[in-house]
Amino acid sequence: MRKVALITAQFADMPLEELCRNLKEIGYGGIELACLGDHFNVREAAASVEYCDRKRALLDQYGLECKVIAGHLIGQCIGDLYDPRLDNFAPPALAGDGPAIRAWAAEEMKLLARAASNMGISVVSFFTGSPIWRYIYSFPQATPEMIEAGYDEIVRLWSPIMDEYDKYNVRLALEVHPTEIAFDYYSTEKLFEKFQHRKTLGLTFDPSHLLWQGVNPVIFLRDFMPKVYNVHMKDLKLNLDGKGGILGSHIEFGDTRRGWNFISLGHGDVDFESIIRELNQAGYDGNISIEWEDSGMDRIYGARDALNYLKKFNFPTSDFAFDKALSSSVQGEREAQNVQFDRSTC
Repeated sequence: MRKVALITAQFADMPLEELCRNLKEIGYGGIELACLGDHFNVREAAASVEYCDRKRALLDQYGLECKVIAGHLIGQCIGDLYDPRLDNFAPPALAGDGPAIRAWAAEEMKLLARAASNMGISVVSFFTGSPIWRYIYSFPQATPEMIEAGYDEIVRLWSPIMDEYDKYNVRLALEVHPTEIAFDYYSTEKLFEKFQHRKTLGLTFDPSHLLWQGVNPVIFLRDFMPKVYNVHMKDLKLNLDGKGGILGSHIEFGDTRRGWNFISLGHGDVDFESIIRELNQAGYDGNISIEWEDSGMDRIYGARDALNYLKKFNFPTSDFAFDKALSSSVQGEREAQNVQFDRSTC
């Protein structure tokens, strides 16, 4: 059975050792470190192998493996057009200065390649941001040329960063997500075409961001499986009752009037068993992280409850077809064994 990790972003206010202690007690086998709080400092990790050794020693102490570093908020600052929300993701001294925030984020993402390598980790999950998310509804009208220019801008901004990841043999796993340049099936397909299917760029598969849009997560996973470098298990509850719509009505997450909400694993509408079966069929052996998001549930309770739920479906694949025992070849083997037994008794 695979080890299951927890991504630490939603626990970034908790000291890492305290979180590790909780995860060991709950039964987690891994952790996806977010570049937040004291969990993982990009510049220290890039500059000091000793810093990384201390992090690994702490994780080893609690029996936790780390296969992926999460740099989502840094990456968001690169592709987005500036607005004050990005001030929350960047150093306070840069608040209000969009070009400075983008430059900081680009340098930080490059350093993250070396930092991951120093940690012995070969996958970084991330966001790209998007200069064209504001065009999601094409009124005022967005021309095809405007959309193409947005994708081209992402290629221009991220290609030098990917060059740095290639130097360290680290791959980038984009979480397909609203506000990113790739947010659904066809926008993901287009992004890979724009990057000419560069191996550096893959996916962090998260079913919750697809389901509320009407995209089938299982079909998405099957079709893009060769590019899946990381998996997030996160649930979502649909509540399309005729009042709440898919765009959320500017109502905060957790409010039960919304048309959908992120919810603790096993309490929503995502078909996790089918997802595990797809992963098994593809022979996926990469990281699986529970991403716990539920404004209506205590997070430690939720982390435990989510793991217990996933254990029901996180079964290993089989190397034995269920009907093999019925085949003529097996029957022939049995008859041969019986003949050998009969002769030995003569």
